[in-house]
Amino acid sequence: MKKISLIVFAILLVSPAIAQKKNQDLNTRLKGIDKELKVVLETWKAPGFAVAVVEKNKIIYAKGFGYRDFENKIPVTPNTLFAIGSCSKAFTTSLIGILQSENKISFDERPGAYIPGFKFYNQEMSNSITIKDMMSHRTGLPRHDFSWYLFPANSKDSLLQRVVFHEPFAGVREKWYYNNFMYLAQGVIIEKVTGKSWEENVSEKLFEPLEMSRSNLSIDKLEKSEDIAFGYELKNDSIIQKMDYYHIAAMSPAGSINSSVNEMSNWLITWINGGKFNDIEILPSSFVDQAKSSQMVVSGAIPEKEHPDLHLSNYGYGWFISSYKGHYRVQHGGNINGFSANTCFFPSDSIGIVVLTNQNGSMVPSVVRNIIADRVLDESSTDWNKELKKRSEKTAREQKEAKLTSVTNKKSGTKTSHILEEYTGTYENPGYGSFDLLVERDSLFAQFPLMKFWLRHYHYDVFEPFEVEKSGIDTTETSELRFNFMTNNAGEIASLQVKMEPALDPIKFKRIPDLVALDKEILEKYIGEYELSGTTVKIYMKGDETLFLFVPGQPEYELLATGRCKFSLKTLEGYKLEFIEGEKEKILEVLFIQPNGTFKAKRK
Repeated sequence: MKKISLIVFAILLVSPAIAQKKNQDLNTRLKGIDKELKVVLETWKAPGFAVAVVEKNKIIYAKGFGYRDFENKIPVTPNTLFAIGSCSKAFTTSLIGILQSENKISFDERPGAYIPGFKFYNQEMSNSITIKDMMSHRTGLPRHDFSWYLFPANSKDSLLQRVVFHEPFAGVREKWYYNNFMYLAQGVIIEKVTGKSWEENVSEKLFEPLEMSRSNLSIDKLEKSEDIAFGYELKNDSIIQKMDYYHIAAMSPAGSINSSVNEMSNWLITWINGGKFNDIEILPSSFVDQAKSSQMVVSGAIPEKEHPDLHLSNYGYGWFISSYKGHYRVQHGGNINGFSANTCFFPSDSIGIVVLTNQNGSMVPSVVRNIIADRVLDESSTDWNKELKKRSEKTAREQKEAKLTSVTNKKSGTKTSHILEEYTGTYENPGYGSFDLLVERDSLFAQFPLMKFWLRHYHYDVFEPFEVEKSGIDTTETSELRFNFMTNNAGEIASLQVKMEPALDPIKFKRIPDLVALDKEILEKYIGEYELSGTTVKIYMKGDETLFLFVPGQPEYELLATGRCKFSLKTLEGYKLEFIEGEKEKILEVLFIQPNGTFKAKRK
């Protein structure tokens, strides 16, 4: 017994010395890091960024660089709030994990079991896809991101209803493909099961116990907060230009959180410690193990010659899994207008790193994460700033060359088949939404719910879009998107196609001509019976503002007024009526304009 006591006493004496040495080692590893990170800021021309490093259960480094408000030169601090984008996804899966531990849901159950009426594109998908598949991006659906980005909605339920029209590109569990809608679906499941909003669940079950008191879940709340960052983009490789915040609205479970590196550090500490924060279990440990484990292969990620110690690319539940210089790495990036982020931890090393920047589509989070990882993991340093900059410039050159190739495919000397006014109207797709085309100052514009685009003629009936910004229209920022207009058998503009989803054929938007409101007195002039090739057809009114056509043996057709005396049949594309007036505007006959010809019917 005496011998054991002496051993314990010896350990107690040595432990403080070991701890002191470890702190000294860490300080040595991070020596001069500020200077190195300032170079990153300058290299990428970023307005600012913040970074924090955690070890086990404490923050060992937190610093802000550059400016949260570039115009007024207000510096970034470790408490500055940034939009973290898709780093929000792990919060959503964590709520699902909590519900599973409470036996309120099963990862192997179909989402339709919790969301009444929810369906996918076909019955096979509806029967096969599970919550687990949605969490690991293996449903067979591509992104369909323009469906929510260009056509936002405030209702999660209504936005989710678009999924039934979203075409898959692969079989269930056949391929990995990132999909934000599947995280929206998880958010809706959380709401249906708990009876509370996704936002309330995040606040009560995660933010409050993790002491993330300043973190919030919407741009409206962000704008009311103090020490917040404005978002920026780099124009023409040199101009730092402010961007408007993007109100992600109903897609919030996929990426609406705004936070600081100090508060995100508490989130990382929880994951590093098996779901515990301040010795209190926040996340079920069994879920933490599953979430940071490989659930689906993203790609082969074979080691490159230059970096044989970087390999593996898998996905867990809201986390990417990879091997970094022999260390097991769990991380996720985030991007939303004006902001980029990366949240990362090395579970076997009890190290976590979070980097937030107010630069759009930025490489800064990855560069800073890797630089710090080399140091705190005590690995040989790679000049990540130089190497990733070189890669970025190469990618930019390749994209520029691709655009030049695209331009060479442009046919010169062509013109549109119709005058611009005949392209106007509302265009809609049930899986995306609707937008308006209008003519202003002899130019065609596409008006989406939050954005407006000028459509420049490319060739034939094809136009290329350029966003209309507060600063004007930048025609140097070209994209691969093309608006390709299609005609019906009557030669009218009937629809347009846009390749909004790279993995699929172009998405088709049906044209609904601009409608006009006609007074009841005018509509009553058209009511009556007309003789059409020996058959009596009837025009009659329901209510005070809607005309209908009835042809014997056919269903009734609602008529949509497109002008004085001009109507389209609501359910039949390319079918129109044009009433002919005589003296004192008396209706004499009506022309049935159809794809197979024009037919005259005299009024009885």
